[in-house]
Amino acid sequence: MKPVGAWAGVYAKGLAMGLADLVPGVSGGTIALISGIYDELVATLAGLDGRLLGAFRERGVRGVWQAGNLGFLAVLLAGIGTSVFAFAGLLHWLLANRPAELWAFFFGLVAASVLLVGRSVTDRRAGIWALAAAGAALAAAITSLPPLIRSDAPLFLAAAAAVAACAMVLPGISGSFILLILGAYAPVIAALNNLDFVRLAAVSLGIVAGLLAFSRVLRRLLARHRTPTLAVLTGFLVGSLNALWPWKAQLREMYTHRDGRIEWLLGNRWPAGAEEIWPAAALALLGAGAVLAIDRIAGGRGPGHP
Repeated sequence: MKPVGAWAGVYAKGLAMGLADLVPGVSGGTIALISGIYDELVATLAGLDGRLLGAFRERGVRGVWQAGNLGFLAVLLAGIGTSVFAFAGLLHWLLANRPAELWAFFFGLVAASVLLVGRSVTDRRAGIWALAAAGAALAAAITSLPPLIRSDAPLFLAAAAAVAACAMVLPGISGSFILLILGAYAPVIAALNNLDFVRLAAVSLGIVAGLLAFSRVLRRLLARHRTPTLAVLTGFLVGSLNALWPWKAQLREMYTHRDGRIEWLLGNRWPAGAEEIWPAAALALLGAGAVLAIDRIAGGRGPGHP
């Protein structure tokens, strides 16, 4: 049984994961990785299978709760859910009105995460470097894809959420960015803001299906090929910086929201001058400092410590 302080820590990490997952380009998996709960999260999700029925027959609900580590999962999901519902509106406003500042903060957060995650990859052979480079190239390619046309059909949102859920547990590949690419991000945010329970239920079902399926694959990879897997995950973090580059140029108009706001296809550009550089640099340092603080609170228990 975890002490109250430990449960509070799990809840706080859930809050951070939920906040990260709301931002296209940032993965809640990154927070889980640097805060030392990644292995437990993947193992818990992958353990939600038929074996829990045996635990129920032997020890009832209490046995299922303990065998499935459901206390950890419930507290973590409570933190994620709190963050999603509390900050969806704020994140939506920041993305519309202060995108450069928001991206700069998370650019620093992910850049610092590269160093923390990369330190666990102690094998420096050429093959490991090649895997990291492949992961970086894949993440950069994914984050360069143009968004598709939007749809808010519940079945489509469920399918998109299932794909995005796989990215949610992968550091460096953002579930929100996958939703953006698939054309489902704006409808999901709108459903959260409007408490559209039909579409939220569809999204939730898709997330559960995606997590249960993909977590098993990821657990197997971490168990059998831990160092190569961590090398690829480190590459994912590096490649995701492409999406978080603070300075964007409007390339072409994609669609117009009901309130008149125009959604643009964005591309990276160089800053125009010092007046753009210094505020972004300060926020990037703040993001990096947040990661170092999380790592310090976690006692340095990163991905190299299952």
